[in-house]
Amino acid sequence: MKIAETALPGVLLLTAPVYRDARGAFTETFNLREMVEAGLPAEWPQDNFSLSQKNVLRGIHYQVGRPQGKLVRVTHGAVLDVAVDLQRSSPAFGRHVAVELSAGSGDMLWIPPGFGHAFLALTDEAGFAYKVTEYYFPAGERAIVWTDPDLAISWPISPEAAIVSGKDRGGSLLRDAEVFP
Repeated sequence: MKIAETALPGVLLLTAPVYRDARGAFTETFNLREMVEAGLPAEWPQDNFSLSQKNVLRGIHYQVGRPQGKLVRVTHGAVLDVAVDLQRSSPAFGRHVAVELSAGSGDMLWIPPGFGHAFLALTDEAGFAYKVTEYYFPAGERAIVWTDPDLAISWPISPEAAIVSGKDRGGSLLRDAEVFP
C-alpha cells in the first residue's frame, strides 16, 4: 500500500494495489498491520456505508465531544471527497483538501479527528464505505454548510443542482460553528 501526504497535515491518501485480470479485479481494502505502521488507529469500533445517486452532496459533517477519524473509500462509482481542518489552533484551520475517489483506483482517504468531511457523488450511483474511530454520537453531530464562502471549496456543481439534506442545508457557517480547540 502506498501512503501519501496531502496538502493538509494529517490527511493521508492511501492507495491499495488493484489486481486486474480477465475475471475482474481484486484489492485488499484493509490491512491492520499496514495501517498501524502508517500511524493510523488500531481500533475501529464502527463501519458505515452510504449509497448516493449522482449530485448528492453529504456534509460537511463532524462530531464534537467524541470526534471521529474516518478511513473512507468508494465501493462503486466515484465521488469528490473533501476534508476541512476544523482545529482553531491549527495553522491550516479552515483549509480543505479535495480528492476524487473511485472504486477502480484503490484510493482511500484518512481524515483524522478534528476535521470536517463531505463528499459529492459524481456518478449515477456511488457506494461509500468508511471506518470510524469513535461511535456515532448524535448529541455531538455538527454540520458546516457546504457552500460557505470562507471555505472556498470549488465544488463541480451549482447549489441548485446539488441534492442536499435539510440538515446539511441548515449547517452553520465556519465563523459561527462549534469547532475544535
